[in-house]
Amino acid sequence: MVTLLVNLFIQEKEDVQNPQVRQQYGMLCGLVGIILNILLFLGKFLAGLMSHSISITADAFNNLSDAGSSCVTLVGFKMAGAKPDVDHPFGHGRIEYIAGLIVSGAILVMAFELVKGSVEKILKPEPVEFNLLVFWILLASIFVKFYMAFYNYKIGKKLTSAAMRATAIDSLSDTCATTVVLVGALVGRFTGVQIDGWCGVLVGLFIFYAGISAAKDTLNPLLGQPPEEEFVCKIEEIVLAYEEICGIHDLLVHDYGPGRRMISLHVEVPAEGNILLLHDVVDNAEMELRKNLNCEAVIHMDPVVTQDAYVLELKSKIEDLIKEIDSVLTMHDFRVVAGQTHTNLIFDVVVPYKFHISDEALSERIQRQVGIRIGENYFVVIQVDKAYIK
Repeated sequence: MVTLLVNLFIQEKEDVQNPQVRQQYGMLCGLVGIILNILLFLGKFLAGLMSHSISITADAFNNLSDAGSSCVTLVGFKMAGAKPDVDHPFGHGRIEYIAGLIVSGAILVMAFELVKGSVEKILKPEPVEFNLLVFWILLASIFVKFYMAFYNYKIGKKLTSAAMRATAIDSLSDTCATTVVLVGALVGRFTGVQIDGWCGVLVGLFIFYAGISAAKDTLNPLLGQPPEEEFVCKIEEIVLAYEEICGIHDLLVHDYGPGRRMISLHVEVPAEGNILLLHDVVDNAEMELRKNLNCEAVIHMDPVVTQDAYVLELKSKIEDLIKEIDSVLTMHDFRVVAGQTHTNLIFDVVVPYKFHISDEALSERIQRQVGIRIGENYFVVIQVDKAYIK
């Protein structure tokens, strides 16, 4: 059904980096979610009244809260699609993450209320009446919620949307929750053992876990997380396709919401090359990144010696030395400044977070090895960088 609606109402459906297309996807899925959740609420509420089941009634109000969450998602996508303005020059894309966080909060509140009501039912149990109509309502709900989880996950993955992934997780947890409710009702019907309250607690725990998972997915991009490996690979593929560019380092990705990324990076270029020609190459790389990845790009040129045998030999020795310390370490911006009494080897070393050697100890270790293996009159000047990508 959703695929049909997408084909009917979203013309540029494959241009998912376009904020307007994302807005259309979000509003469409939000409207479908509102309608389906209201229908599920009405059906389950009726089933809860007929059976006097706290878990079925609580599950019904969970669907009503899901309808509210879909409204938040819809409004979030609408606001996120707004164009940049004077007060928000980077756009409003992060509102989509905030919408996902609100959905997560609603899930957690519902989980708490459900567990609270279920504990009361355990302390004061009441018989649950069960009939075929209740059975079919719950079974239909399971299939509908599974379908909602499927299309929200599929489209959320396509859009790389934290809000839609949160909705998909919520729908999947609802599927598990309603399954538990149905099993509890069947057990009560055929064995006489009333486990309705316990099923309600289990449902509440399912929903609580879903809320925590969804909150994590929306908080990470708000706090700042490493870019996806696929995105980094695309950047490297585009930039390194220019034969004048020797290497890439210091890549930073600032995420202001889907389709609104700012990236900066350093590229190594031959120090012997024509500066005007190299500048033109860098400009072309920036424009290609903007066109193909829908992001703003700023590239800084770092000149490196590429034709001096003495410098290249020293660089190779330093690279080998660093790799012997740990294979995860990398080096860039290597320069040699020779003097009458000593020679400075200047370079940057990229160190992962939580590396087992401190920055100071690493620099001292490299200097010690340089003195032993290259010469006592060679001194290192090291800038330790942190890896901002995985």
